[in-house]
Amino acid sequence: MSDSPTPTVDALSEPPRHVSLFEAFLFWLKLGFISFGGPAGQIAIMHQELVERRRWISERRFLHALNYCMLLPGPEAQQLATYIGWLLHRSWGGVVAGVLFVLPSLFILIALSWIYIAFGDVPVVAGLFYGIKPAVTAIVVQAAHRIGSRALKNNWLWAIAAAAFVAIFALNVPFPLIVLGAAVIGYIGGRVSPQYFVTGGGHGAGDKTFGPALIDDHTPTPEHARFRWSRLMSLAMIGAALWLLPMGLLVATQGWEGTYTQMGWFFTKAALLTFGGAYAVLPYVYQGAVGYYGWLTPTQMIDGLALGETTPGPLIMVVAFVGFVGGYVQQVLGPDSAFLAGALAATLVTWFTFLPSFLFIFLGGPVVESTHNELKFTAPLTAITAAVVGVILNLAVFFGYHVLWPEGFAGVFDWPSAVIALGAAVALFRYKRTVIEVLLICAVVGLGVHLLLR
Repeated sequence: MSDSPTPTVDALSEPPRHVSLFEAFLFWLKLGFISFGGPAGQIAIMHQELVERRRWISERRFLHALNYCMLLPGPEAQQLATYIGWLLHRSWGGVVAGVLFVLPSLFILIALSWIYIAFGDVPVVAGLFYGIKPAVTAIVVQAAHRIGSRALKNNWLWAIAAAAFVAIFALNVPFPLIVLGAAVIGYIGGRVSPQYFVTGGGHGAGDKTFGPALIDDHTPTPEHARFRWSRLMSLAMIGAALWLLPMGLLVATQGWEGTYTQMGWFFTKAALLTFGGAYAVLPYVYQGAVGYYGWLTPTQMIDGLALGETTPGPLIMVVAFVGFVGGYVQQVLGPDSAFLAGALAATLVTWFTFLPSFLFIFLGGPVVESTHNELKFTAPLTAITAAVVGVILNLAVFFGYHVLWPEGFAGVFDWPSAVIALGAAVALFRYKRTVIEVLLICAVVGLGVHLLLR
């Protein structure tokens, strides 16, 4: 995994040499291609490489940055890479780290999305996705269980999760209102009964050491990372311009109701609602992209999540698939430019989804660097995380319905898909197999079943 040797005992007593921006560029590029395994796997890779092997940052400073990123909406692993890159090499270092964390995944997903749209009806491709769909359902159930086991520590939080599930499943309440309602409950509950709403960030205090680090526990905050109002205002104006310029161009060329314009606006809102990770925002994406705008079908949404699970980078990159399919199928640029329309849509939604993540780091980083004490989740965020569990469970029900009853309840129950889903769940829960392993095995099984039943 690493191209640098494990430090010797003597080397551990000396601080590492200065890291050039080009050397950091090569590492961030490599990370962009190997960052499989979701946020937990990605953070583990960064810890092993940056804390243990290269010693660019100490354990305590790494966890301090991670706890801040956990508080933010957006993909925490990508934000952590941006934060460390910014700390090492100023704003350009953060841009390089954050962009390279996403860029390989964008190119890969554009290629896979085109193959999916152009050749999805080919028996081999259709068979592979026949096995992947039920596996994705099991993966989402596991996500709900994983987050729930961490977040639902008492009956209050269980009640919030149950209420969120009922709200989105039975009442079709929009996801933003669920987040807002949970935040209000958490705000009030944190003052009335704080013992039920105050939880830690889930990370240790950082008392391990792997030798002196380039950015060590007591390394002074770099000059560029010190808080200044003038810098804050400058960055805020730059961030506003980076959002307004492309959005203004889209409005001028397509109008407010144009497909690209609505994608930019929709995924800007989605970027601000990703508390709890990509699985939390996926219900909002399918509510809008599938139910409201009709950019893709429920089946395509499931397939897109499967592609997102099998590519490097943050899982929220599934938005690139949504954008590509929407732009391609609706032929936004005309019938002769379907691929270009899809690729441009994928790039646009990626821009609007990740721009807030960079701004959160560059604007909030100096405040975080003003103290090296461990951050805690606030009571509203605790309640939001509990609500997210109910929302993810609803997503699993949504996927399960479309996989097991592809023609609706009036149609035939798809028992081979049920068997594959059950096998995937056993592999994930009982045998702790990785998502990639489960998807690959289920794809092969699905191909065999699909070809036999044709």
